[in-house]
Amino acid sequence: MIGRYATREIDALWRDDAVFARWTRIEVAASEAWHARGEVPDAEMAQIRDKARTPDPARVRELEKITDHDVVAFVRALGETVGEPASRHLHRGLTSSDVVDTGLALCLAESLDVVLKALDGLAHAVATRAREHKHTECVGRTHGVHAEPTTFGLRLLGWYTELARNRERLVQARAQAAFGKLSGAVGNYSQTDPAFEGFVLGKLGLSIEPVSTQIVPRDRHAAVMGALALLAGGIERFATDIRSMQRTELREAEEPFAKGQTGSSAMPHKKNPINSERLCGMARLMRGYALAAFEDIALWHERDISHSSVERIAFPDAFHLAHYMLERMTRLVRDLRVYPENMRDNLERTGGLVFSQSVLGVLLKAGMDRQAAYALVQAAAMSVWERKVTTLKAALWNEPQVRAVVREADLEAAFSLEPYTRHVDAIFARAGL
Repeated sequence: MIGRYATREIDALWRDDAVFARWTRIEVAASEAWHARGEVPDAEMAQIRDKARTPDPARVRELEKITDHDVVAFVRALGETVGEPASRHLHRGLTSSDVVDTGLALCLAESLDVVLKALDGLAHAVATRAREHKHTECVGRTHGVHAEPTTFGLRLLGWYTELARNRERLVQARAQAAFGKLSGAVGNYSQTDPAFEGFVLGKLGLSIEPVSTQIVPRDRHAAVMGALALLAGGIERFATDIRSMQRTELREAEEPFAKGQTGSSAMPHKKNPINSERLCGMARLMRGYALAAFEDIALWHERDISHSSVERIAFPDAFHLAHYMLERMTRLVRDLRVYPENMRDNLERTGGLVFSQSVLGVLLKAGMDRQAAYALVQAAAMSVWERKVTTLKAALWNEPQVRAVVREADLEAAFSLEPYTRHVDAIFARAGL
């Protein structure tokens, strides 16, 4: 990941020294398994425990220039730290993917823990703002067009519940990903046995892949990337809402704008939703990485390495993106500037058109035919759209058919906000807020 979008927490998990530290743990645990069987002398096991230190990444890369194989280079570098005679026991009975995939399982679990913590922070921020604006009335829009009144709190509550679903998916993905394997070159334990594998993975806190080949099946990893892509898609939805609300014609909410910040090199007046736009772009990247992970599921027979180059880029970048997006969206939501007065102005801008369904209900209750009532209300609404009259109520009251069946007070009641907001508390309670 480029430095602009990298996060310290994710970088600490995916850089070379962290990867090699996990591989070292695996190699030591495998030696412990051989020692428990009497295959490694006590003195040599003590030497491994004492001397096995994460190799210097520079030394591993130096050896890799010779071997053209990163795991072989790692094992040789680790052997240099352990020394003779104990180093002969390193990597015994293992194939490279036993180390790589088991280490990857550890890394995915640790990375998801970081993402889940950040997600909880965003959920808290959204919940706080949702409660704050629980009864802040605004217009609901479908197709970008005024539909019916709602509250800004309900919109935020929808964000909150989507985050809860994303959390469930990430927890499930973590459980799916925390599977290692030490079953050998084609998964049949030719050099070890299932008990050996169980001993090592038990020390590492991982589950045993029930049926592996040379690798852990990649549907597990695709599930992780799919969950991250869904999370990013949700953040994109929230960011798109903010971008729309910040339009000059609406200005119902806008991103925080710090002192000294500039929005344009040419136009001093500009305040642009740059963070929201950035998050939308990152969601596109995340979907691309998820697609790449799905492409990795179908490998040749017991394994090829077409997935390897993909995963070296896609996995760390995806976790950087997810963590960055969550942290940036948390700050954005926390400091979002909300303008209830503009929400109210926009709600009233169309002269009561947003109450058309309630008006239709009044006419139906009064005994009018549905098709006739709909046509009547629609015609009155079109006259407001065309600015022939200023309000829907006035347009309707000018119609003799309306005055013949309803009282003016009944028509006036149809323009109340109460039916649109009366269940807000119940919806919040159902969502757990």
